[in-house]
Amino acid sequence: MDSTEDLDYPQIIFQYSNGFLVSKVMFTACELGVFDLLLESGQPLSLDVIAARLGTSIMGMERLLDACVGLKLLAVELRREGAFYRNTEISNIYLTKSSPKSQYHIMMYYSNTVYLCWHYLTDAVREGRNQYERAFGISSEDLFGAMYRSEEEMLKFLAGQNSIWSICGRDVLTAFDLSPFTQIYDLGGGGGALAQECVFLYPNCTVTVYDLPKVVQVAKERLVPPEERRIAFHEGGGVLLVESLLRGDRSGPVETQLYSLNMLVQTEGKERTAAEYSELLGAAGFRDVRVRRTGKIYDAVLGRK
Repeated sequence: MDSTEDLDYPQIIFQYSNGFLVSKVMFTACELGVFDLLLESGQPLSLDVIAARLGTSIMGMERLLDACVGLKLLAVELRREGAFYRNTEISNIYLTKSSPKSQYHIMMYYSNTVYLCWHYLTDAVREGRNQYERAFGISSEDLFGAMYRSEEEMLKFLAGQNSIWSICGRDVLTAFDLSPFTQIYDLGGGGGALAQECVFLYPNCTVTVYDLPKVVQVAKERLVPPEERRIAFHEGGGVLLVESLLRGDRSGPVETQLYSLNMLVQTEGKERTAAEYSELLGAAGFRDVRVRRTGKIYDAVLGRK
C-alpha cells in the first residue's frame, strides 16, 4: 500500500526516473578512467590534476566527480587548496580494470550496446522482437551475428560475461554436488531463448571440461573437439541451467524482471520461474529437477536423466 508520504511527494518515482542518469554517471567515470587513475595514484588527487591527466574540462569533471561522491563511488576531502578525491573500497574492487573482480567490461557493454538498444524498448514491447536493426542498422535475423557484429564487440561481450561470472560462478557451481559428472560441455547462451548458460554434464567419462571458467579445477587437459560438441544424454547425465529466476508469484526480483526485458530487447528470450524450468526440463526427459537460489544474479537449476 502506498504511504501518505509517497503520495504527497513521490520520491520513488523521482528515483526511478533518474535511474538511467545514475547508470551513465558510473559508466562515464569508468570509460574516462577515473577509478583507474585514482587507484594508480595511491593518494587523493585534486580536481585540476584529474581533469588534466584524463584530458577533460575542469567544469565537466567537477560535476562528474561530485556525482560519484553522491553515489558513494568516490570520497572527497576539502582542503585549503581545493577538493581532493579518492576511490571508495567498492570502486577499487569492482570498477577498476586491474581488479580480479572488475566489472569494467560489463559496464562498457551496457553503456555502448545495451543502453542504445533500450532506447527502443517501446518498439520492442510493441513488436515483441529485438532492436539491433534500429540501434545499429544491423539485421537481427541472425541473432548471434547481430550480437557479435564484430570481433571487438564479441570480445567485449565475452569479457563482460566473464566479469560477472568471476563473482557469481562459484556459488552456481557449488550449489549442487557435481562430483559424479566427469565430462562437462559449457554451452554459454549469453541470454538465448532458453537460458543464460547451459552446462551439459556427463557421468563416467575421461574428458572433464570444455570451456568452463577457472573456478573449476581441471583434472584433464584434452578439450572436446568441435565434432564431438553435441547434445546427447545417457542415463545419469544432466544439464545445469545458470539463470536468474523469477519468483513464482511474478513479484520479482526486480533485477530478474529487468533482465527479462533486456532479453526481449536484445535476444527475444525471457526469464522464467523455477516451475517453468522444471516443466521444460521434464518435457525433455529430465526426471530429477532441483533448484537452488544463490542470492546473487545467477541461480542454478539441475536436471538429471
